[in-house]
Amino acid sequence: PVQVVIGFLLVGPMVCGMSQAANDWCDRHVDQINEPYRPIPSGRVPGRWGLWIALGMSVCALTLSFLAGPWVFLPTIIAVLSAWAYSAEPLRLKRSGIWGPGLVGLSYETLPWLTGVALMTSAAPSANHIAIAILYGLGAFGIMTLNDFKALKGDIITGVRSLPVMLGPKRAASIACLVILGAQLAVVAVLIALEALIHGGIIIILLLPQIWAMSVLLKAPKEKAPWFNGTGVLLYITGMMVAAHALRGLML
Repeated sequence: PVQVVIGFLLVGPMVCGMSQAANDWCDRHVDQINEPYRPIPSGRVPGRWGLWIALGMSVCALTLSFLAGPWVFLPTIIAVLSAWAYSAEPLRLKRSGIWGPGLVGLSYETLPWLTGVALMTSAAPSANHIAIAILYGLGAFGIMTLNDFKALKGDIITGVRSLPVMLGPKRAASIACLVILGAQLAVVAVLIALEALIHGGIIIILLLPQIWAMSVLLKAPKEKAPWFNGTGVLLYITGMMVAAHALRGLML
């Protein structure tokens, strides 16, 4: 269906891709310290091409979402503005260990979920969809905090106050794990309230290997954060698919 194609284009290459392009441009000075091999600091994307790409993708995303209808256009506007607010001056919310990961979590998880629902139903998402989407967006706060470990050196030099910088890797990783677990337990509670017991049980089963992965992560947070992204985060996303299937089955 056309709606599925539009959804994939918006959520993937356009909005998510645009946010990455904007972040790469605004982070080019930090990347010279942390990851000098990236396209902009390495010179493979010369001049101001990084900026033009990000701006062009922003326009394309807004145009396509406008054609898809108001319930898709509104969250796309929020997503595009959030991407620039996160990366660009004068706001540059990524300097905050709270606002930065929180904004990205909601933009990467909550907004795409609600946009997909609006696109497929041509209506506003239900309260249950909104609740589940917000919970998974809040859980992604923990995932994004773990993502900050790779930029620890550059963040210290450039004054980015991420949680790993402010609290140290061990405490930041502990908070991230608690947030990731807490969000999923809240999702299970919502599903149980909706009598989606099988789906809630599956998510609980998925939590068990995540807890093991977290125990490994906490022994060496900085070194094991990339490993956790390939294990614990994969299980987190699998749980999202389970929750989405539950709501689809309930026609909510």
